[in-house]
Amino acid sequence: MSIDVTFLIAAFNAEETIARAIGSALAQESVGVEVVIVDDCSSDGTAAIAEGFPDERVRVIRLDSNRGPGGARNAGLDAARGHWIAVLDADDTVRPDRMARLLQRAAETGSEVVVDNLDVIDEAAGTSMPMFGIERLQAMPEMMLADFIAGNLLFEEKFSLGYMKPVIRRDFLERHALRYAETLRIGEDYLFLASALAEGGRCAVEPEPFYVYHIRPGSISRVLELRHVEAMLEADKAFLRGHALDPTARRVQTRRTRNLRKAASYLSLIGHLKDRAALKAAATAIRDPAAVRLLGMPISVRLRRVMRPFRQAGRVAAE
Repeated sequence: MSIDVTFLIAAFNAEETIARAIGSALAQESVGVEVVIVDDCSSDGTAAIAEGFPDERVRVIRLDSNRGPGGARNAGLDAARGHWIAVLDADDTVRPDRMARLLQRAAETGSEVVVDNLDVIDEAAGTSMPMFGIERLQAMPEMMLADFIAGNLLFEEKFSLGYMKPVIRRDFLERHALRYAETLRIGEDYLFLASALAEGGRCAVEPEPFYVYHIRPGSISRVLELRHVEAMLEADKAFLRGHALDPTARRVQTRRTRNLRKAASYLSLIGHLKDRAALKAAATAIRDPAAVRLLGMPISVRLRRVMRPFRQAGRVAAE
């Protein structure tokens, strides 16, 4: 069997959705596919459900220890045999004609990477809409590194470009030794695609949504914590050491670094407020006033109330 595409699914406790994801990958039209599921030490029936598929195109890898999303995907990359790698989250699906459409676009443009829009389905509300405006992506037929970095700033938009799930030539990944950063539990997708672009990968953009991003009732997203942002900052430092960025990309990267530092200050401030550590909250606010603006009026008022006694004490001491 000719394998055009390896669908790579990293799964952790995804027994409610894994069969749907696998089924959508197997339903691709006009291309030969295999589906590699990497079970990241799930405590539920995820691996058993995946192994229950009788289709020989489905392979399941059970990890001996939890390696996180980046580590699980790396294990899948090592096992992949397709000419192209398509990343699919365990709770999402893809349209039957997705791979035929994206591989056609890649061939027409001579691209090593291709991304498409996402269809956001809110299962509870019964609504569906593109994640990104069609016109916005039509104006960006090729995504440059600077575009991608600029589209990945925390708290700037509801969805960042990092939500896009790339399809990448496997020989390109191997030639440049590209793998996911296992130190990241949030943001690993961003760094992986940014690295591919920094290595000269040409990335075609399909404005129409062929990837389906599901929002399920009661689903719990990964919560952004201070340690995640600190890990992103360290990963970005390594990214800059390993890649020579053009001037435009470097300017945007400088903006991203400021954005991450502001986000770190904001999350630190939130933590101090929750812990009722007024002095630490005040010190963080003074050190990075921009973080305060992220709080929003209700919590900003709370912050001012918390800090008021210390301001008054300062005035008394000065007098």
